[in-house]
Amino acid sequence: MLSKALLRLGASAARHPWRVIAAWLIAATLTVLAAVAFGGRTADSMTAPGLDSQQAAELIERAGTGQEGMTAQVVVTPLDNGATFFDDGGARSALTRLQTEVKRLPHVLGTSDPAEALTAGREAAVRGGLVSADGRIAVVRVQYPDQSRLSADDLDALVGLGDRLRAELPLRIEMGGNLFYAFSDPDGGTSELIGILAAAAILFLAFGSLVAAALPIGMAVFGLTVGVATMTVLAGVTDVPAFAPVLGSMVGLGVGIDYALFVLARHREYLACGLAPHEAAGRAVATAGRPVVFAGGTVVVSILGMAVANVPFMTVGGLAVSIVVLTMVLASVTLLPAFLGAAGPRLGRAGRIGRALRARRAGRPGRRQDTTAGVAPADRWRRWIGHVGRHPVLYAVGAAGLLLTATLPVLGLRVGLPDDGSLPPSRTERRAYDLVAEGFGPGVNGPLVIAADPAGDPGVLDRLVGAVAADPGIASVAPAHTDRATGIATVVVFPTTSPQDKATADTIARLRTEVLPAAIGHGPARAHIGGAAASLSDVGERTSRRLPVFVAAVLALSFLLLMVVFRSVVVPLKAVLLNLLSIGAAYGFMVAVFQWGWGGALIGLEATVPVVSFIPMFLFAILFGLSMDYEVFLLSRVREEYVRTGDNGTAIVEGVSGTARVITSAALIMVAVFLSFAVAEDPSTKMFGLGLATAIFIDATVVRMVLVPATMTLLGPANWWLPNWLDRMLPRAPVGIDGADDTEATGEAPRPRLVDR
Repeated sequence: MLSKALLRLGASAARHPWRVIAAWLIAATLTVLAAVAFGGRTADSMTAPGLDSQQAAELIERAGTGQEGMTAQVVVTPLDNGATFFDDGGARSALTRLQTEVKRLPHVLGTSDPAEALTAGREAAVRGGLVSADGRIAVVRVQYPDQSRLSADDLDALVGLGDRLRAELPLRIEMGGNLFYAFSDPDGGTSELIGILAAAAILFLAFGSLVAAALPIGMAVFGLTVGVATMTVLAGVTDVPAFAPVLGSMVGLGVGIDYALFVLARHREYLACGLAPHEAAGRAVATAGRPVVFAGGTVVVSILGMAVANVPFMTVGGLAVSIVVLTMVLASVTLLPAFLGAAGPRLGRAGRIGRALRARRAGRPGRRQDTTAGVAPADRWRRWIGHVGRHPVLYAVGAAGLLLTATLPVLGLRVGLPDDGSLPPSRTERRAYDLVAEGFGPGVNGPLVIAADPAGDPGVLDRLVGAVAADPGIASVAPAHTDRATGIATVVVFPTTSPQDKATADTIARLRTEVLPAAIGHGPARAHIGGAAASLSDVGERTSRRLPVFVAAVLALSFLLLMVVFRSVVVPLKAVLLNLLSIGAAYGFMVAVFQWGWGGALIGLEATVPVVSFIPMFLFAILFGLSMDYEVFLLSRVREEYVRTGDNGTAIVEGVSGTARVITSAALIMVAVFLSFAVAEDPSTKMFGLGLATAIFIDATVVRMVLVPATMTLLGPANWWLPNWLDRMLPRAPVGIDGADDTEATGEAPRPRLVDR
């Protein structure tokens, strides 16, 4: 049984703590060295096989025009407000120098030349989209090869050139483009530090001991170092998306501290029963470690299940995050018991500051005594759970109605990708975006590239260009470029709306379903629409279409696993439905904040944005696994009480109250960690942080402390109903969580009690 294996593993680690700690130090050092030697940088590739945008990219690559590669744009305007490029020869010569130096950068295939275009006349430069109609803004478009031949050094070279020329030329220089999107360093560092400090404060308040607070933090930092370094090694083999390290750090810190808290709390209970530290650590890993293994495995399975979307960057991103979660699970059952063994019996006592804080909570002389003064937290939780159990219908209906109301905004969910206009003004990409939108219109920030293969039809290209130019969603069409060897033509078109606008996605859909088929006819010619905006629209459509299949698969798997573990049909069904409620409410909250702008200023949101296309699927995978964490931890204690007493009401009160303090502390830690990422600059990071924090808060409060006891009280003994024929068919879970399994694994011992001293 898993319990016996975990018992031996935890006890051995606690008996020989320094060996285990040394092994983790060596592992961390080796993975960091491997990351330095063989690791790669994150690189976003928002494509997927079979999409129309991918077919356009393949045609462009066949043509060899260079438009299949990465791009950047350098946007400039004179520093002298009274000058224009036409009237000021100095500004024009400065522009010429800038274009020349950009063209000399490594790996640059070519650039546009607005200064040269101006020599042919103002109208020609404006028609080419290189100079604004008022002559105040110019764009130097930079063409790079495909992403596989580039690195962050290319972005650093471009940014470094801009920094130098700003000091030498009378120009305001801003930069943007997908080179920045692919190679900019993701948000992280500061948010991770804020999250760790917040978690440390909560742990200290929960345990009243600096040592007890430090151990989960230390374990999480070790695990995060190994996990992120391994992710970096993976990036040297395949394209790991830029959001993966940020999401991995966010989830890794949350689950790592969470799992450590569960094991640490049970360890202190066993210490309070008089067990030796190594024996208490072994028993804690054997009991609390089983839900940790189960919950961590559920998170990993859920995340890896995103492969059903058939979007490679999501699959690789999920694999990268899963590595971090698995590392945290391994650290929880090996490194943490080593820390517990090294700390010895001190963990069973609160420190001097902790005792003072608890005495303070118990009341002060000279002040009116609190009605709950001197009452242990477990007793207060028993009172609350007993109160809910006496009014189950009221609380079940009220809480469910609240969550259903919070879910309603999901009906207006719109997926897409926030463009550079949603970044803070401190970023050069945002300033470049604003300048381009001001001078040329918002659609120039997200051009579409139509790749056409005439297949011997000489008139198809003219018909196609004319039809596209006549579409109301298109502002302008650049001259077509045709490759003589293949005959493949590429046409760059500029929508009237910004990349993140729903109207842009509607324009792309209309061009594909109506405009292009009408222009091409029924002949062998074909045309496809590519470009960043089209690729992201396609990925969003595919993930939205595959999301129901993914959700159904995760729900079915979770139901089966919980049924095997708890030997019940009703408990897993209830767990699945309640988890859906909390996740749905989190989705609704995201729509209200990011699409409607409610409270967006509190997290530094510059403008309303669509929800990033791949985030709903990622959030569902992660949140469902994390909610199973609390579900298993709570219901395992309820099940233990039910097996011991046979009374459903007593089992609910004792089981929920016995885990409430740990669950609420763990939830506070996760919420603090996730919220620290919600204030990052990137809107995608904000969505991950706020979505995860909201769902965990709802799950640990409304669901676990209200809906679970209310519904379990209403269902009564039916909670544990399982037909005999089904019981015979189901395998026995290796992570069984009833009381018998505890006794078998750990032997007879005093029953642990909740520590509050």
